[in-house]
Amino acid sequence: MERARKVIPASQHTETPVYLGATAGMRLLRMENERLADKILAAVAKSISSYPFDFQGARIITGQEEGAYGWITINYLLGRFTQKLSWFNLKPSEGDTQETYGALDLGGASTQITFVPRNETTESSNNTLHFRLYGKNYGVYTHSFLCYGKDQALLQKLSKDLQATNGTIRDPCFHSGYRRKMNMSDLYEAPCTRRFEATFPFLPFPEVEIRGTGNYQQCRRSILQLFNTSYCPYSSCSFNGIFLPPLQGNFGAFSAFYYVMEFLNLTSEEQSTHKKMISTLEKFCSRPWEELQMYFGEVKEKYLSEYCFSGTYILALLLNGYHFTAESWKDIHFMGKVRSTSVGWTLGYMLNLTNMIPSEEPLSTPLSHSTYVFLMVLFSLILVIVVVIGIFIFHKPSYFWKDMV
Repeated sequence: MERARKVIPASQHTETPVYLGATAGMRLLRMENERLADKILAAVAKSISSYPFDFQGARIITGQEEGAYGWITINYLLGRFTQKLSWFNLKPSEGDTQETYGALDLGGASTQITFVPRNETTESSNNTLHFRLYGKNYGVYTHSFLCYGKDQALLQKLSKDLQATNGTIRDPCFHSGYRRKMNMSDLYEAPCTRRFEATFPFLPFPEVEIRGTGNYQQCRRSILQLFNTSYCPYSSCSFNGIFLPPLQGNFGAFSAFYYVMEFLNLTSEEQSTHKKMISTLEKFCSRPWEELQMYFGEVKEKYLSEYCFSGTYILALLLNGYHFTAESWKDIHFMGKVRSTSVGWTLGYMLNLTNMIPSEEPLSTPLSHSTYVFLMVLFSLILVIVVVIGIFIFHKPSYFWKDMV
């Protein structure tokens, strides 16, 4: 807020709206302690209200909203909501509408998948949102998996693995030579791990020790146990009995999807292949912890130690959770920024609240700026040539006309 006060001219402070939206972390806290969540929001609202801006309030957004706002952000930045206009036909038709991108979001506490399915009919109305943007109606499928963000998924895996140990977990998702100790209470007090606590009528030991073994294939098998794919009350599901229509079109994967893949150097279109990611993870997870610390000394220990798990989890989530295949992997585009703007739900949230995306299509030029400039220059050159020829012909000496006769 201090930076905003410095960057925005003082004369525009009172005219600048400020919005605050809280996501999965606060949704989890509200599930556990609603009163505490309300107190935190009130404290934050009080702090923001002390600044000279037009504060519009703070609230916890739903998982559906988070997914939808990410979808709006991607397609707004890519220009997918506007319709294609040809040089010969200034009036767009329904067939001229550009296909939108789907959105894949991964945070610490939740993950969202959002896209426009080919078939508008849905088997689950709870997973459908409707928008009218730039004169076109969109029926959007979206679902948010609370507790399946990368941090909460790791806690789930550790809690599950702890069931068969005496307080020491030999974990293939951490590098060989790595050690970490955690309090049992910290592990089982998280809302996402409560279901595993029933195994212990009381906590048998105060803390658990994690010892890394560094094996991608074993790590993957352990992670797959987090996804229940045996039950599906619909024609098709993702996991845990949640409806998922057939995937359609390209997808932009952002937030932790991008950050983890960027660290693994797999964000470029040429390098981001299914086989390349598997081979990269196999090599990376097998590297000793001491070696990693030497090569990546500037990276915080928590993040560096968890990249093996996070990368393996992302691959399992996309392939086994959302059912991408080796063939459709090319449809996933890992995005950090589009047109110098960070990709995430926040821009879509702001656009929606400020009504900056019109429901009807505005009249726009059918040409790109570069094409327009080129045609104008070409037209000007032709005009100059015509004028020169005209002057040459109509200002010839009289003897020239006599010779012609």
